[in-house]
Order: sequence, then C-alpha cells, then structure tokens
Amino acid sequence: MTYLSAREIDNMSTDVRKERLLELQEEMMQLRAEQALGGSASNLGAYKQVKRSIARLLTKMHEARRE
Repeated sequence: MTYLSAREIDNMSTDVRKERLLELQEEMMQLRAEQALGGSASNLGAYKQVKRSIARLLTKMHEARRE
C-alpha cells in the first residue's frame, strides 16, 4: 500500500510512523531505480503517491515534535 491518508497517519503511533517511513523510502528507491533503467510510464503515478505519502508522514512527525 503506497498511499497513506492524513487520517491514517493521525491514528498511527510514532513507532509505526517511523517504520512506515522507512518502508516508503525503500519503495521510493526501487521506483527511482526502475525509472532510471527506463521503466514504464505506469510507475509515474506510484512515484507521485509515494512521494506525497512520505511528505505527509514527515509533516506529521515534525508537528508532533513541536508539541
């Protein structure tokens, strides 16, 4: 599952957020490698979803630190 909604992230604990962030970063690395090797155009949507999910997670993690 590459897409994470803000609601799902709100319900996660900090440990789960960290684990999910690592999983998404690994998936992003794989997508980048596929794209560099001339991957298909269908991966562009997955790339965008993973990138946005990582941004959402990082935003929530930074907000939690400020509180």
